[in-house]
Amino acid sequence: MKSKYKIITLLLITTFFVGCGNKNKDETPAKEESTVATDVVAVTEDQFKMSAIQLGKIEEKELSGTIKVNGMLDVPPQNLVSISAPFGGFVISTEMLQGFKVKKGQVVALMQNPDYVQPQQDYIDYKSQLNYLKLEYERQQELAKENVNAQKTVQKSKSDYESMKVRVLGLKTKLHLMNVGIESLEKGNIQTVLPLFSSINGYVTKVNTNVGAFVTPTDVLFKIADTEHLHAELTVFEKDVPKLKIGQKVRFTLANETKERMATVHLVGKEISQERTVQIHCHLDQEDTHLLPGMYLKALVESGSSNVPAVTSKAIVEFEGNKYIFIADKNTSKERGITHYKMVQIKVGVSELNYTELIFDTPTNWQNWKVVTNGAYDLLSKMKNSEEEE
Repeated sequence: MKSKYKIITLLLITTFFVGCGNKNKDETPAKEESTVATDVVAVTEDQFKMSAIQLGKIEEKELSGTIKVNGMLDVPPQNLVSISAPFGGFVISTEMLQGFKVKKGQVVALMQNPDYVQPQQDYIDYKSQLNYLKLEYERQQELAKENVNAQKTVQKSKSDYESMKVRVLGLKTKLHLMNVGIESLEKGNIQTVLPLFSSINGYVTKVNTNVGAFVTPTDVLFKIADTEHLHAELTVFEKDVPKLKIGQKVRFTLANETKERMATVHLVGKEISQERTVQIHCHLDQEDTHLLPGMYLKALVESGSSNVPAVTSKAIVEFEGNKYIFIADKNTSKERGITHYKMVQIKVGVSELNYTELIFDTPTNWQNWKVVTNGAYDLLSKMKNSEEEE
C-alpha cells in the first residue's frame, strides 16, 4: 500500500514540472515579439531600388515667417458707383443685367415724368427775360451817361438783370443734373424722356429696378464696379498686428482656385473692431479683370524671414492626422542587404520653395540625421502593411 502512494505522488510531481516547462515555452515567443520595434521598417536591396529611396539632411534654410488670414476681394469706393435718378420718374427702358459691361457715358436707363417739362419751360422763359433785361440795363447805362435818367433807374435795371442771371444759372445747373441737353433746349426742343448715364467703365453688379417702375432719388437702380483695380481686404487678429508693415508680400488663393496669387500690403487699419481684428488693404501685384468683388480668399502675410531647420517637403508623410519623417536607424545593423529606417513624428512650420520648417519641442541632434527625402510614402505603406499581416 505504501509503495502505491509513492507512485501516485511521483506522478503528480512529474506532471507539475512538465506543465511548468510547457508554460515557459509558450510564453517565450510572446516575450521576444514584444521587443520588436513598431516604428522601424526593414528594407531589402531590391525594395530600396524599386522605391528609389534617396537620403538627405535637415538643413538650415532662410524661410519667411507667415501670418494666416482670411479676407475678400473688394474695390475702392471710387471704383464702385451707385446710380440713382436725380429726380423721380418712371423707368421706360433699360437693358442692364448683372455682369453687363458698360462704358463711361453709356446710357443705362431712360426716365420719363411730366414734371420734367416745367423746369425746361422755365429755363426758356427766364433765358428770354434775361436777354431783355440785359439790353434794358445797357440802354439805361447809355442814358445815364447823357444825364437823361436818374441813377436810381440804372441801379434798378442792374438789379433786375443780375437777379434773372442768377435764376437762369441755377435752373441751368438743375437741368444738367437731369441730363437735359441745354443746346437742344435753347433751340426749343423740350425733352420728355431723360437718360441716366454710367459715370465709370465697369460691370453691372446689381440691378434693382425694371421697366415701368416709379423710382425716387433715394432709390439705387444700378451698381457698377470697375474690376480693373480690385484689392484684397484682409482681417488680421489683434495679436498679429505688430508683425504687419506696409510693403510686406501677401500670398493668397481664392476659394474656388488652387492658383497662388501675390499682393502687397498698402494700408494697415488703425482701429480694432469688437471682434479684436484689424483690416489691412492690399494691392494685387497683377490685375485680373475676371475676378469679382466679394470673392473670399485665404492668405499668408510674410512677416519676415529667419534661419530654421527645414527639409524638402516631399520627405514629410502624413498618417492619421500626424506628420512623420523617416531617418536611417543607427541602432540596427545592416546585415544581408537589409537596412532599417525609423519613423519619427514631427511638427511643421512654414513651407516655402519646396522646403518645410521642422519644429522640435526638445533639444534634438537633428544635424546628424540621414532623412529619407524620396520614397517616404513607400516606407510608410510597407510599415503599415507589415503591421496588418502581423
